[in-house]
Amino acid sequence: MQAYYKQNEIYNPDLPSVAIVVLNHNGLALLKDFLPPLLLYSNGYSIIVVDNASTDGSVAYIQHHFPEVICMVHDANYGVAKGYNLALKEIKATYYLLLNNDLLVTKDWLKDPLVLMERDAAIACCQPKILSLKKPDQFDYAGAAGGFIDRYGYPFCRGRIFNHIEQDRGQYNDTRAVFWASGACLLIRASAFHSLGGFDELFFAHFEEVDLCWRAHLAGWKVYYCGTSTVYHLGGATLPHNSPRKTYLNFRNRLFMLYKHQPNNLMDQIKNACLNLLAVFRMLALGKFAHSWAIVKAQVDFLKLKKRCRTNPSSTDLPNSYKGSILIDFFIKQKKCFSELAPDRFVLRK
Repeated sequence: MQAYYKQNEIYNPDLPSVAIVVLNHNGLALLKDFLPPLLLYSNGYSIIVVDNASTDGSVAYIQHHFPEVICMVHDANYGVAKGYNLALKEIKATYYLLLNNDLLVTKDWLKDPLVLMERDAAIACCQPKILSLKKPDQFDYAGAAGGFIDRYGYPFCRGRIFNHIEQDRGQYNDTRAVFWASGACLLIRASAFHSLGGFDELFFAHFEEVDLCWRAHLAGWKVYYCGTSTVYHLGGATLPHNSPRKTYLNFRNRLFMLYKHQPNNLMDQIKNACLNLLAVFRMLALGKFAHSWAIVKAQVDFLKLKKRCRTNPSSTDLPNSYKGSILIDFFIKQKKCFSELAPDRFVLRK
């Protein structure tokens, strides 16, 4: 990895040490739009762009227009998991703020999440409220108001269940423990990240933050959502929501995650294979043939690669998980919003 280091001249010894780390691959147009507000609202913190071998002139543009930004350049596109892992091995800070290159920050966006984590040393990571940049009155797909997971390993969010997005009416302006925090804007304690071994590089991209939060819970850490901080996410800049590649990674990586963390009995594997088969038929019925094939390929590749998973199965109820099936609740019972789910089916812990 080649690295270009430029010392950030702004330093405030009263602020916690935070490295804002933006992962980039051929995102020049996004950097032009989103780096200026990031610099404006992040005085006192180092901003580092980790470039996954872009070919669009991203690095040259940053060096010319934003000399105060540090560039770290990879020699290949290592994806989200390995891309961050390689960079964070070299970055010294108390906290890392992992940020998508298509995310718009606002004034004082870091203040409350940092106060929260400074007050409770048991919190490994947290996320702010994430709204859609295209529809600012709605939650964003990637994280919304904090993530949860059901008994079959399907993740969902307050404010977003599958493709149903809620309007932001202030219903999630609280600060509370959640199961997983979004990788689109993830404030994480450096000591927690390294003690957990970083992201699992087998994932490449998608579900890597859910897996990391799962491991954090098993190690005794907390994961939080801070609803008094707001950012806006463009979404789909690297992989659109309707991309077959995204479908493939989501289904494959969910299987990896379950195999790693749940008791690996034959019945559970059969259940998951059946759920994936139902998803294949649903995609076929909708005429989404490429997505159907992506799910089949995900199942096949999981079987090929599962021996590479670092397993750590746990049969205990996970904090802030859902004991029901979000598939049944959403598609059969037509419960589209988080507030419609039965509260007594959650395993809630502060």
